[in-house]
Amino acid sequence: MKKLYFLLPFVFFACKTNPTAVSEKKSKSTSKPIEVTYKVNQNEVSNFLEYLSSDELEGRETGTKGIEKAAVFLEDFLKKNNVKPYFKTYRDTLTNFKSPAFNIVGVLEGTDPTLKNEYVVLSAHYDHIGIEKKQQADVINNGANDDASGVTAVAQMAKYFAETKSNKRSILIVFFAGEEKGLLGSKSLVQKLKKQNFNLYTQLNIEMIGVPMKRDYLAYVTGFDKSNMAEKINQYTGKKTIGFLPKEAEYELFYRSDNYSFYEAFKKPCQSISTFDFENFEFYHHVSDEFKVMDIPHITSFIQEFLPAVTKIAVTPTEEITMNK
Repeated sequence: MKKLYFLLPFVFFACKTNPTAVSEKKSKSTSKPIEVTYKVNQNEVSNFLEYLSSDELEGRETGTKGIEKAAVFLEDFLKKNNVKPYFKTYRDTLTNFKSPAFNIVGVLEGTDPTLKNEYVVLSAHYDHIGIEKKQQADVINNGANDDASGVTAVAQMAKYFAETKSNKRSILIVFFAGEEKGLLGSKSLVQKLKKQNFNLYTQLNIEMIGVPMKRDYLAYVTGFDKSNMAEKINQYTGKKTIGFLPKEAEYELFYRSDNYSFYEAFKKPCQSISTFDFENFEFYHHVSDEFKVMDIPHITSFIQEFLPAVTKIAVTPTEEITMNK
């Protein structure tokens, strides 16, 4: 995530529905959970994350050869899983960075003739901070938690929707570059989307989900009180999936990731979802943020638990997630 500086002790946080995949429970209330029979493959989660956070990618700093390899990897994944490019290609060139840099953007068209004109954005940033300048034994900031873990989750959600075709609304899949440079990728993309009169419903941006919290909920949303997103996700999963993290409000994390660029442009519910709680991970922007410290079963179960929520968001007849007044 984009760096944050605090006056407190130093803390950083920079078609038709497939009945075999999704089935409604007996009640037709839009607030009832959806039963998802699709199973997220833990080995696929592991293999994806391991490569994206490998030394070969040299910390994925925007504008480097390392992030170029990551871009090719993500393009190949989307193509293999039948997620179409949103633009002419998957690459969306940043307009605000001095050297060539790209967001990777795919789209899954909605199956409903009306609702497909509304978009749900599922996103995460695939860039990180690259190579350490000071000489030491390990110089690669692999960024496994930040934010290869979030990219892995979004990629698996994209695969799920591509296979099940369970989205009545269209879904924009975005992997941002330039987040660590000041949210540059999201700032660049929203300007293009605004010119297209992009009809945004909501954005779920996934940030740092590599390790679990020791709390009675799975994750938190940034800007908890800005919308009813937390309440609706919990209704949609039938669990206490989202809780309130006081540190999130204290440090105003809502403004520190790519969700903010979308909120600022569209004034719609655009929030980040995370399991980094300032107590469970000590390697933020550190060379030890590596694959070996990631909890793969946790990441897999996180994705699995969110599938009913993202499905419901993509199929409700009305826009149920709204900004609080």
